[in-house]
Amino acid sequence: MKPTASNPDTHAKLLRLATQASLSVALVLISVKISGWWFTESVSLLASLLDSSADLVASLLTFLAVRWALIPPDHDHRFGHGKAEALAALAQSMFILGSAVMLALQAVGRLTNPQPIQHTELGIGIMLFSMVLTALLVMFQHSVVRRTGSTAIHADAMHYATDLLSNFAVIVALLLSTWGMVRADALFGLLIAAYVAWSAVQIAREALNQLMDRELPGEIVQHVHELALGITGVHSLASLRTRQSGNVYFFELYIVLDDRLPLRAAHNIGDQVKAALCAAYPAADIMIHEEPASVASTTVVG
Repeated sequence: MKPTASNPDTHAKLLRLATQASLSVALVLISVKISGWWFTESVSLLASLLDSSADLVASLLTFLAVRWALIPPDHDHRFGHGKAEALAALAQSMFILGSAVMLALQAVGRLTNPQPIQHTELGIGIMLFSMVLTALLVMFQHSVVRRTGSTAIHADAMHYATDLLSNFAVIVALLLSTWGMVRADALFGLLIAAYVAWSAVQIAREALNQLMDRELPGEIVQHVHELALGITGVHSLASLRTRQSGNVYFFELYIVLDDRLPLRAAHNIGDQVKAALCAAYPAADIMIHEEPASVASTTVVG
């Protein structure tokens, strides 16, 4: 997730707006789905209700984590609080997985004891409304992710994106039930549970990558490498290490310079490299070391 150029204040504002929108949508969806399930007694609609309930808890975690992650570095947290986002995303994946298990149990019970669904028109209307509201939220979240690179918002967006498919599946199940296929509701409930569980695994994987300081994607590493080499006086890179914490990228570069350069000149070249990287990645934390060419090790791009 390569964020577009934007200042930290804009990042913070976008992240706050995204978390507030997520909480608001979750509350609205839970309210309408409770009434829908009460009248229809559909297990697939119950599945969607459980998923929205998990959404609310996950969105609340994201809301709190983003605010914690935006706290500036302090004496005890010199690298900032950005990993709070990854922790929230990991917790989200656990809630999502739990809702998938609960849904699967409900669906299995309804398979062994199928029941007719009432007021299917109401259920379909509620699910269509849910899809429109969810789609609008996901589009906004993806816009925020493109500009901030937020792990927590990305996890939240993935979760809500799976809701779009599950809501569509609920509509299909309700329609099939009206045509006499009474077990279709439970079967679709199982399919939704499997898909939700898969999405939980994807969210957990991304969060763990950040918590374990995995290197940034290859295209970002290559871009940093090209920007550094584009500065006059930089012969090569002896080392380039990258990682991410929240919406902050961390770059550590060893730039290889001519041995004969005065200290001030070498420092100026380092400043130019840092300025070029900051222009491309405004929220990045950058550390640059000047390395004499005569002692530089084999170039490592990353």
